[in-house]
Parts: sequence; structure tokens; C-alpha cells
Amino acid sequence: MTSFPDSLHFPAGFRIGQVAIVPATVLAPMAGVTDTVFRRVIRGLGGCGLIMTEFTSSHGVVHSSRGRKPGRTMRYLAFEPDEHPISAQLFGSDPEIMADAARVCEDLGFDAVDINLGCPVNKVVKCNGGSGLLRDVPLIGRILTGVRNAISIPLTLKCRSGWSEREIVDVEIARAAEDCGVAALALHPRTREQGYSGKADWARIAAVKAAVRIPVIGNGDIVTPEDAVRMVEQTGCDGVMIGRAASSNPWIFRQIAEYLSTRTCTQPSERDRYEMLRGYYELLVARNAPDTVGKMKQFAGYFTHGVRDGARLRAAIFHAPDAAGILKLVDEFFAAEPAAA
Repeated sequence: MTSFPDSLHFPAGFRIGQVAIVPATVLAPMAGVTDTVFRRVIRGLGGCGLIMTEFTSSHGVVHSSRGRKPGRTMRYLAFEPDEHPISAQLFGSDPEIMADAARVCEDLGFDAVDINLGCPVNKVVKCNGGSGLLRDVPLIGRILTGVRNAISIPLTLKCRSGWSEREIVDVEIARAAEDCGVAALALHPRTREQGYSGKADWARIAAVKAAVRIPVIGNGDIVTPEDAVRMVEQTGCDGVMIGRAASSNPWIFRQIAEYLSTRTCTQPSERDRYEMLRGYYELLVARNAPDTVGKMKQFAGYFTHGVRDGARLRAAIFHAPDAAGILKLVDEFFAAEPAAA
């Protein structure tokens, strides 16, 4: 049990258009991570106000919806009724294609559409998607206007501060977004050149918050509940978005809610860790996707950090040949742990 200071300031929630986000916490979109199974784990643990899909190619969505690549891309947009409120995140650089993809997302029942202006991965950037768009603010405006006019559900965006330290455009983008009718924006205050290195410059979040009237969501370097509150206090942001920390500690949202309510934060027990890992694996198996075993091994690398002797469990899972073998390993490992009961 960790104790925290008594003086706290944190918003109860915020709105994106007519959608209430309560509590004021958001699961960041993460490629290869925030599929429907992981999102349902986060929902089940509690404390997260809004969840988001993996970032998804607008071209892929449009082609899939027209039957040209059936199934593959649309799996990224699969979700269950208990995931609401949920936002679909799209990337791309063609305003017309982005608008068409957004219409598909609205027809699928998403509560909002989010535009990705932050992904630093080369294969996305070289197509002028993700953070590649940060070099062309007028094009961003055309994309936002086209998508806003194409859908009736709220439009949001997630961006970085700029391409480099010499090209900071976050305030310019925020003002353009507000003018285009964007309902809220999330800022990860690193540049594309930084990738995920160095520290997120929270002062950039404060600058954007001061420049616009729409809700601003802060993202970057939140690892603990205390970090979330510090970000709000230092920047005035309307909510916080958490990505990488949630992949290794999916309890982070519940911990923030507990911290705000009780000024304490309970760490998950070995039983909690077992039930979460077992439940996640069971959902993967039930989904019967072709990448089930690969996903099980991938998430062993995330979820077993903090588990007593977790390196041994990770190694065993990585060498297991099938899903049934992995489930057996997890059961046997935690059954042998005195704290598992």
C-alpha cells in the first residue's frame, strides 16, 4: 500500500461533444496492443473513461468496406458492446479517404473518431501519415475539415508537438483543430525525432491548453497515479491518456481512481495478476484469431513484470508450442506460489 499527499486536483470528467468521459482517463491507442481483448481487460479492471482502438489505416478501412481486402483491416475495428465509450483511431493523408473511413467507423457504432498525428514509425511517416503530417499543417486542416463534415459523431485528434525541436507546431495545430470543429485533442509532447526517448515536455501541454477552449488531454510519462495528478496540476489539462504504462500495469486506471478517492494506492496481489493473465488468455483463445499464440507470448512480456520469479514464467511461455500449453504453465506457476491463494 503506497500513500500519497492529501492535496489533490483532478477533473471528475470531460466531454467530447455529447459523449461524457468519466473518469477523465483515456487508454491510448497502441498498435499491436489495444485490440478488443486488451481493451476488455482494461474495462473489466475499471477506472478508464475512454478506450481507443489500435491506429488503423484509412485506406485499409475503405478498401475492406468495399470488399477489396475483406476481414484483415476490419479486425482492428472489432469491438464488443461493453467497450463503450470507444473511439476509432485512423491514420492517413488523403482527406477524401480519411472522410470515407470515418463514415465507416460511425456506421460501425463508434462513439468518436480520432485522427493520428503522432505515430513516429517510418513505414507510416514515409506515407505522410501519423507524425509525418506535422510537416504540413494546411493538409491537416483539410483532413480535419473533410472528416468533420463527413460524420455526426465527435472528431478528436492525437498529435506530437512537432517534427523536431526546431519545428514545434502543437499550438498551431490545436487552434486549427478547434476552428475545424474538433471536439478534443490529446498531446504527446515529444517530437517525431525524439521517438520515445528523453522526457515528455509537459509545458507544451500547458501551452496548448492555454491556446484553445476545447478539452486537452495530456499524454506522456505517466507511470503512477501521482504522475497523473502532477500532470493535471502542472498543465491544467482536462484529462490524462496512458499508453505504455497500461500495457505492463493494466491496473493503472483503477489505481488512479483509488488514489483520488482514498489517497492510497493498492498494488495488485499475485492472485490479481493470475486472474488478469488467465482471463486475458482465455479471451484470446475464445476469439480464435490466427495470432493467438503469438499474442499470448507477446503479453507475457508485459504482464509478468512485477510477478515473483516472472522471468522464469516468461521463458517457459516463450517456448510453449500452443495455447493449451501456455494456459497450463500459467496455472501451474501460480498454483505453486504461496501468495496465489
